[in-house]
This record gives sequence, structure tokens and C-alpha cells, in this order.
Amino acid sequence: MPGKVNPVIAESVLMVCAQVIGHDAAISWGAGSGALELNTMMPVIAYDLLASLELLAAATRNFSDRCIIGLEANEPRLRTSLERSLALATAMTPEIGYERAASIAKSAHSSGRTIREVAEEDSGIPKERLAELLNPMKMVGSE
Repeated sequence: MPGKVNPVIAESVLMVCAQVIGHDAAISWGAGSGALELNTMMPVIAYDLLASLELLAAATRNFSDRCIIGLEANEPRLRTSLERSLALATAMTPEIGYERAASIAKSAHSSGRTIREVAEEDSGIPKERLAELLNPMKMVGSE
């Protein structure tokens, strides 16, 4: 299939997680099988613990090398998606109330316009104040 991205590295991490969960079950069962200070399950406990550590180390190294290193955000696309997010209407709630903010969000959704475009026309909030309210960096405390 043209353009398909094969997620095998991420899937391999999930398989490692499943295996480690199995090891954890065996370790827990083995640890609970001891009597007094004698635990005949110690070899399987040690084996599964070491195997889990090796699997997790290899999986995280592989995931880092093949999926994380070199990963970059597509900032223009992120900005566009953020600007089109209907969740931005929430920021206007203290100024115009829930009902009006919800109405603006519904109007933006049905018309295919952004919250900002509809709010500039319908909210009665001055453009400068609207820019301040709809500043996503301010919403997350980064500004």
C-alpha cells in the first residue's frame, strides 16, 4: 500500500511488554511459593528477572534509535491543527459564559471556520483580548 507507515518497532515494544508481564507473573508466583527462608523457585525468579531486564533494555534502545532519534514535530501543521481545535472555545468561557462559548464552537464546527474567526464576529470580545484568550501558549502556562 503506497504511503503506509509500518509500525513494527512500536509493536515490538508491545510484544516485549507482554513478555515482561508474563515474566512478572512467573516471578510473583515463584516468590509466593517459598516456605520459610527456602525458595526452590529462585532460579526461575532470577532467570525471568534478568531476561526481562535484557528485553526491556534492547527494546528501549531499538525504539530510541529507530523511532525517537530524528523525530521532529511538523510545527506549521501543529499550529494549523491547534487553530482549528474547537477546544479553544473553552478559553472564552470566563468572558462570555458557557452557553455563548458552546454556541461559537458549534457555529465554527458547522461552518468549517476556526473558533477565532467566529468569535471575532459573534463574541463581542475585542480582537486584542480575543488574541490573548486564544493564545495556546498562555493556556499551558508557557508564556
